[in-house]
Amino acid sequence: MAFEKYVRSGQKNLRCGYTTGTCAALAASGAARFLLTGQAPSALSLRTPKGWTVSVPPRFCVLENGVARCGVVKDAGDDPDVTDGCLVVAEVRKTGSGITTGGKADAGIMIDGGAGVGRVTKPGLQQPVGAAAINRTPRRMIAQAVEEVRAAAGYKGGLSVTISVPGGEQLAARTFNPALGITGGISILGTSGIVEPMSERALVDALAVEIRQAAASGTRLLLTPGNYGLDFLRRSGLDKPGVPVVRCSNYVGDALDCAAAEGFQSVLLVGHVGKLVKLAGGIMNTHSRQADCRNELFCAHAAIHGADTSLCRSLMDAATTDACLALLDAAGLRRAVTDSLLEAVQRRLERRVSYAVGAVLFSNEYGLLGRTRGAARILKEWALEIR
Repeated sequence: MAFEKYVRSGQKNLRCGYTTGTCAALAASGAARFLLTGQAPSALSLRTPKGWTVSVPPRFCVLENGVARCGVVKDAGDDPDVTDGCLVVAEVRKTGSGITTGGKADAGIMIDGGAGVGRVTKPGLQQPVGAAAINRTPRRMIAQAVEEVRAAAGYKGGLSVTISVPGGEQLAARTFNPALGITGGISILGTSGIVEPMSERALVDALAVEIRQAAASGTRLLLTPGNYGLDFLRRSGLDKPGVPVVRCSNYVGDALDCAAAEGFQSVLLVGHVGKLVKLAGGIMNTHSRQADCRNELFCAHAAIHGADTSLCRSLMDAATTDACLALLDAAGLRRAVTDSLLEAVQRRLERRVSYAVGAVLFSNEYGLLGRTRGAARILKEWALEIR
């Protein structure tokens, strides 16, 4: 039965789906249940981080020689996802002491990737070099799902969970994994557990409505691309009451234009460096399908400040912006390069709009990286300090 959750896109309702992370957690719970109770489940269910419950029948569930395997088919809903319809398989076995190799321990539950799940080969990603490309939220979902089964069964020993995706290596060729240095398969992803499809036009229209509503609160506005930005706003003390916060996703330029149309007098952008550094190159739609140039921007600004050929080549080869920052840190150039990039961001923003505008950039690894001169003026006007 199809997952019956919908989002509106213009005059259409588009069906949502669920992530590979949700599939992995469902499959792991099914395999663990069969292993610990001897009963094959006919249905699997879990509550996603978004708060929506996903219930699916397993594609298969088998128990052989003390190893249980369960498969769940990925359903991306109406989203054009390359992993739609792929099979995500979890293999669970007892480990006694909870100590195995190759995975990450979570209360005696070890999680690792098998065939079709990529391996990290470059620093700067969520997982360390050598680890399976199973991101933090899916790892937590898998561990929680298996722990619930373990507790219900009264089993005290450890469990080893291996996630695999048949055909995952071929699917990965159609993703950004090769460019990120993830080899051998796809990544197990998802921060909400849910795939929400929407057309680009509908997203921009919805953004315009939200900014119009925010204008009722005054002439000040905080823009942030997504959840990382919201978390940083809370941690840093920038979510000042009275200043509305709007998530603009990748549509920074459209959001700035909408703010101009609604008469905002000052707008502060707060976002992860992986998104907002692109503004230094004039890229106002930060989706990777539109344009990237993060590495090129770091390389160019590093070269201006004396980076040698070896460092420039390493920057061009870095998997993430955090990896770029680590290289610049080692060379003693991080402050100079981030200041240079911030100035470029400010110039691009001022070319786009005439109201007071600025940006604050942060990294999950390094925290606050800096603020543009426009952001410094806005923060002073708003009487805000970044903690």
